[in-house]
Amino acid sequence: MQEFSGMSDLEAKEFTDRWLPAWTGNDPERLVALYADNAFYSDPAVPGGLRGRGEILEYFRRLLARYPDWVWTNTRVRPLSGGFLNYWHAVIPHGDRVVECDGVCTVIIEVGLIRRNEVYFDRTPIMLGHRGSG
Repeated sequence: MQEFSGMSDLEAKEFTDRWLPAWTGNDPERLVALYADNAFYSDPAVPGGLRGRGEILEYFRRLLARYPDWVWTNTRVRPLSGGFLNYWHAVIPHGDRVVECDGVCTVIIEVGLIRRNEVYFDRTPIMLGHRGSG
């Protein structure tokens, strides 16, 4: 297994400046292009995770189609061995209201692509919005 060196704050911020905007606009191919072929991705909706770019792309297609106008903003990065911890804020239009939430994710980079991405946040406000919208 390859030994990973830490990213600097600047490197992590520069990567995040390319990556987070790709979550907006319903372009899952653009987003998944930032992930390695053998990437692992998990979030509260898929806690067991997805493996490989193909599985991740299928999920991103559904997710981004459901939330095409959401906007993700980096609020802080903290370098980790091989990547960084990303603190973010999301603004999610949902029907006639907007849900805002904060979260954190681990991002491990290998050869310039995301090899592992684990996302953590409380999705209760989003789920409450779905219940109200039928």
